[in-house]
Amino acid sequence: MSEVYDKLISCYECVRKKTDFVPKVAIVLGSGLGDYAENIRVEYELPYSEIEGFPVSTVPGHAGKFIFGFIDEIPVVCMKGRVHFYEGYPISDVVLPTRLMKLMGARILFLTNAAGGVNTSFHAGDLMLIKDQISVFAPNPLIGANMDELGVRFPDMSTVYDGELQQLIRRTAKDNGIFLQEGVYAQLTGPSFESPAEIRMLRTLGCDAVGMSTVVEAIAANHMGMKICGISCISNLAAGMTANPLTHEEVQEAADMAAPNFKKLVTESVKGMKKLI
Repeated sequence: MSEVYDKLISCYECVRKKTDFVPKVAIVLGSGLGDYAENIRVEYELPYSEIEGFPVSTVPGHAGKFIFGFIDEIPVVCMKGRVHFYEGYPISDVVLPTRLMKLMGARILFLTNAAGGVNTSFHAGDLMLIKDQISVFAPNPLIGANMDELGVRFPDMSTVYDGELQQLIRRTAKDNGIFLQEGVYAQLTGPSFESPAEIRMLRTLGCDAVGMSTVVEAIAANHMGMKICGISCISNLAAGMTANPLTHEEVQEAADMAAPNFKKLVTESVKGMKKLI
């Protein structure tokens, strides 16, 4: 077995020594959803630092712990703080939490993030349903010897974002009066924000939003057979689209302003997943 797989199993065994909670839905909480646990009937919290060998987030606003509990009657595990490739971790560590949540029992992965708007019709504070994705410069987490225990060597990527889950989120947004954009999300490595020329390139490629996460997590989850859905909070317009320089503080502020609708959309969508798990 590979070192990557051995490390994954070691982390899983460590988690199981602390909790036997079996989630059905895994939620990755991006910027703006840091206090999302208020919407959960919490059963157990597990700091990443208590899992031997587990990567720890170093980004401001990303707390760094698993939260186990219930939304309505649906058992969930939330990542309060994700790990990014730009923090210096190998890509296998970046997707380790995703793989771990699948081993815990999660069948659905709900990805969220803060993203820059590439589509000229987007505005800061919009929410975008992720319909598809493009990886630009971020290494594929499946490179290397295939872990047959997790999935096939050449996984199909035709429908990474599950059609039923997309319809559920659309319907939930409409029922709750939440305006929802739709589009293609691109992941670049970061940590620098994209240049105006890179944004023009992304627009030419058909991208609507850009960030520094999510795509590699979706690849790993798809490899393991999870159903995936995702929502981006458009926290700013990307470089070259306004005269303002980009800052992490601006991203966090816009995400915080959009947080009430973001939280409601995630919560109500998860409640609707009962028939899909």
